[in-house]
Amino acid sequence: MKGSVSSKPKSKNRRSGRATSVRPVTRCVIWARGAGRCYFCNKELVGDFLAGLEDGNFGFVAHIVAEVEGGPRGDKVLSPKLADDPSNLMLACYPHHKMIDVDRKDDFSVETLQSIKRSHEERIATQASIAPDRASHVLRYAANVGAHLASMPYQDVAQAMVPDRYPVEGRNTIDLSMYGSARTDDEHAYWETETTNLERLFESRVRERIRAGELHHLSVFALAPQPLLMKLGALIGDITPAEVFQRHREPEETWRWPDSGEAMPILVTEPVRFDGPIALKIALSATVGDERIQSVLGQDASIWSVTTPSPHNDVLKRRENLEQFRREMRKLFDRIKAVHRVGTINVFPAMPVATAVETGRVWMPKADLPLAVWDHNHALGGFVPAITIGEAP
Repeated sequence: MKGSVSSKPKSKNRRSGRATSVRPVTRCVIWARGAGRCYFCNKELVGDFLAGLEDGNFGFVAHIVAEVEGGPRGDKVLSPKLADDPSNLMLACYPHHKMIDVDRKDDFSVETLQSIKRSHEERIATQASIAPDRASHVLRYAANVGAHLASMPYQDVAQAMVPDRYPVEGRNTIDLSMYGSARTDDEHAYWETETTNLERLFESRVRERIRAGELHHLSVFALAPQPLLMKLGALIGDITPAEVFQRHREPEETWRWPDSGEAMPILVTEPVRFDGPIALKIALSATVGDERIQSVLGQDASIWSVTTPSPHNDVLKRRENLEQFRREMRKLFDRIKAVHRVGTINVFPAMPVATAVETGRVWMPKADLPLAVWDHNHALGGFVPAITIGEAP
């Protein structure tokens, strides 16, 4: 990559004084297309550029096909032809520049480097093309699931939003209880403590900003026991626009919605009797037998059911299936109210996290019957009462 070619305009590197075949205007094009970042590790190089370290020990405008025939990936014909061509140039930090030109140069073919260049520049172009009105505040919520607390790194959630949205305020996310509780969900006090904590944090960090007109759209990322996820959804409601994301396990762990995936048909069935305690079974990620509900509510329970033909942990793959679920749940809450008129809906959930949040969001406190949400706890041997949402009239 070093050396000069007489057929191209030459300029002096400010630090080393070395002649280079890359014109200043071409360098500007590469710095702009690469957003001033290393094409390999995404390290920001703008500081090095301003400090006069460009092409010194830090930030490099590097050649894919070397600018001289004897350089890495050099070619007698292409080297002089492409020496000042933006399609043959990429930004690299010092370690990666040394890696592709010296330490591991045989591992990086022209095709490999072109693929890295194309991927980086396409990502930058995609993010830069998002309209300003597509800004969204990131809301993260985590609580212990058993003895486990899953992490939600900022980079993972931010990437899931693009290209439809972008995170406003950068890394200043709205975090609700990201560190978990000292209690576990087999303790009765866990539900009271976590619910109170969630309500207080939501009031101070979200609702007050909504009232002040500061929050116009939320991107919601949550990992917690399903009763708490439903409570979070009820707090958010459907007044403030929001998108709820789902954590996918296959083919890789990601919050980004897959480009394709199997549909999740939604099957709704009504009870055979309507005179017993009201039960709502939502069995999308696992099968829930009626006998498990009857063991806690009695044999006369009126069991409404929302399920899918093949329940499993990674069943929700499409945005449109989540939207369909919202529509079905809204109609179902209306139907239950019309049939029973009064009472409390006992909810027995086994569903993806996004559907749990959306169940709470579509529930309407002034129009729907209150919810008593149960949690299945292996340590306690079955369903146990967890939290209530709403109050009986």
